[in-house]
Amino acid sequence: MHAAFETDAASAIPIHCVTPTNWESVAAGLGEPALRFVKANGFKVKPGQCLVVPAADGAIAAVLFGLDEASSPRHDPFRPGQLPGLLPPGIYRFATPPHDARLATLAFALGHYRFTRYRKGEAPDVRLTPPDGVDIDDITRIADAARLARDLINTPANDMGPAELEAAARDLASNYDTSFDCIVGDDLLKQNFPLIHAVGMASPRAPRLIDFSWGDPAHPKVTLVGKGVCFDTGGVDLKPASGMLIMKKDMGGAANVLALAAMIMDAGLKLRLRVLIPAVENSVAGNAFRPLDVFPSRKGVSVEIGNTDAEGRLVLADALALADEEKPDLLIDLGTLTGAARVALGPELPPFYTNDEALAADVARFAREERDPLWRMPLWPAYDAWLDSKVADINNAPSNGFAGSITCALFLQRFVEAAKSWLHVDIYGWTPTAKPARPEGGECQAARAIYRLLSQRYG
Repeated sequence: MHAAFETDAASAIPIHCVTPTNWESVAAGLGEPALRFVKANGFKVKPGQCLVVPAADGAIAAVLFGLDEASSPRHDPFRPGQLPGLLPPGIYRFATPPHDARLATLAFALGHYRFTRYRKGEAPDVRLTPPDGVDIDDITRIADAARLARDLINTPANDMGPAELEAAARDLASNYDTSFDCIVGDDLLKQNFPLIHAVGMASPRAPRLIDFSWGDPAHPKVTLVGKGVCFDTGGVDLKPASGMLIMKKDMGGAANVLALAAMIMDAGLKLRLRVLIPAVENSVAGNAFRPLDVFPSRKGVSVEIGNTDAEGRLVLADALALADEEKPDLLIDLGTLTGAARVALGPELPPFYTNDEALAADVARFAREERDPLWRMPLWPAYDAWLDSKVADINNAPSNGFAGSITCALFLQRFVEAAKSWLHVDIYGWTPTAKPARPEGGECQAARAIYRLLSQRYG
């Protein structure tokens, strides 16, 4: 069970989640002395307002916590994620429940998160007794997986290179009955992964392809591919300093794939899981790949380099080609890929792409239900011609500057043919401004929605 939870409810302090609608009834149950204290402290029923109400003996009698109305366009079901940072040490329970008890409980656990690798700090000594009817085991696996993704992304590149990302994947895989393999350095060329090698060859930290599998081979095949660019300078097409500042997060696709894999394996879903992570560092050196270089790919498609800063799609291309050879029932890739996606939809709403209408409807539905936002974008066939090259089969980055997230998805689509269904998600993997249950820094995006989809299909 997650450290944010406590099963013994005997002495749990009541939390009243109050809105303008229910405030009158909650206030009536507080008693006159408590109500005078509330009025004296100027408590207003506003989202995020918190007041600890004392008992006559000085102990905590109750907590008032303001929420939006469920019908409000600004209603945030993760608002209770503020509570671990607001409450005194103790064990609490929802006496007047929030609008969505399950998401509020998850928010409480997510709000417990602290990144403490480099600076002393303790998680809040605040615990919640789970509400009746909430599957606390499932909440725990989701919260633990989110913590894994956040920790991996928040760790700076000097301590999270390709080898360290491999170690994190091995550590996760060792908790389950998996088969694990990793192809490193020049062995990538020997085993026909030329694009992964090209992107990572300028770094003294060898590129690699992490590959592990779990589950019954007779079950439906689901393959996850995560972009693991542990730091992205932009290569020879060097990023400005401002663009490089948080590029430790460029392995966010890999981090979220590992989080999703953790949820799947811990839940014991009835599927055969394969995880592929091309782990590289896109560096600048005399042997770095250059604009207008041409490389073969695992699929046999020759690729002209239009921009060395469009490296994520290159490493994913080789990994997707390998995944596709197995003809999986469902092939999913996650990557922090394009600034164009952020321009179009911002940091909180990753676009997703698929030609499978049933899959698209399910992804959109579970994204809404889980409040793990995703928005469908089109694999617009007319833009495919923008990827044409005069000297190779395809160019990795059109020069016109238009529809960058779409053309990235179209590029990746060239490497997927045999999979029964394919889903591509262009995540940000980062919370730029702290919100309830979502501290500034690395973030678990898309994994919860996809986990819920897979749970429905293969639970």
